[in-house]
Amino acid sequence: MSALALSVLLSFVSAVAYAGGAIVQEQVALSSTGARQYAPLRRPAWWAAVALNGLGALLHVVALAYGPLSLVQPLGALTIVFALPMAALFVNRKAGATAWRGALMATVGLAGLLALVGASGAQSLDGPQRVAAAVVTAAAVVTLMVAARAAHRHPAVRSILLATAAGVAFGMSSVFTKTVAVDWTGGVSAGDLPSLAVIGVLATAGMLLSQASYKGAGLAAPLATLTVVNPVVAAAVGITMFGETFRYGATGTALALSCGVVAAGGLILLTTERLAREGAVRAVPVPVTAQSRPVPVVAGREARDAEDAAAELLLAELKVPEDVTLPEVVPSPVTVPAAAAGPDAVDPAAVPVMPYAPFYGGPYVPLPTGDRHLARVRS
Repeated sequence: MSALALSVLLSFVSAVAYAGGAIVQEQVALSSTGARQYAPLRRPAWWAAVALNGLGALLHVVALAYGPLSLVQPLGALTIVFALPMAALFVNRKAGATAWRGALMATVGLAGLLALVGASGAQSLDGPQRVAAAVVTAAAVVTLMVAARAAHRHPAVRSILLATAAGVAFGMSSVFTKTVAVDWTGGVSAGDLPSLAVIGVLATAGMLLSQASYKGAGLAAPLATLTVVNPVVAAAVGITMFGETFRYGATGTALALSCGVVAAGGLILLTTERLAREGAVRAVPVPVTAQSRPVPVVAGREARDAEDAAAELLLAELKVPEDVTLPEVVPSPVTVPAAAAGPDAVDPAAVPVMPYAPFYGGPYVPLPTGDRHLARVRS
């Protein structure tokens, strides 16, 4: 097998590993709540997703060692295409026609954009550039996280924002990785320790944010966003700070912009498809029965009227079974003891007769009560 064929094969396997990791992440997100949606550390399935993503990254690096960058990088966009049929096969998550169109548009646009980015000489970032890049990246990620928190009522929008933040973190970790790799060609130094720490923080943040992005938004939209934003951010930094350019001059630049528009259109299509699905779920009518009919909360007389109406509605639905016979209410006279003699004595004949009726089929027995005016006995 030639080196070129080996690089293509490794790129395909890398894309499959990335797709498998995304599917496992999405399944873990379905059953994670609260803070665990970012880091479900006690879930073995999540660690399996981490292992699959690590395997995909390793195979991608090995593929770059055997093949040209212009071939290997575009093949990484096949992750979206592989993820949809794999999700339908393994977890019975079928994608609609709109999701497929959006995924294909994002894949084609990203592949064309990466194929047009030209290579440049080995360049690194100096100290102030690294600090500026780290600060800008942190600000962008935090801003996207705050915006995602504000959009918690719209899961699709929240997912896209978190996936974008994850793509920014992953893309900038690639930039710092390239910087450290260039520095190590002249020997390892302690000055690269801050850059290595930044790489670890950004890679971890990207993994946690990507995990949270799958919560309540399906698979296609967050995966496509992450897959597109990651290399686009890295390519933008390469063009602006590493001196990289597009191939074929002005024509290549125009084609690259067109590919970017196609990829963005695919992401928009995936997002709108998810929003439409959420709207359809909210529009499903819920049958309201008399038992679940809400009673408006009001104050004063309106509140009492509402409570009376609710009580009458509930009593109207209480039906006595045909085989149950209610006992007849028979009033019984009450014997009133003779009152103590005195000016305030009450005539027993003036006391009305109190009817004693059974309560829910059982006899009513009054409970004896003590006299609170009795004096306490001291011993």
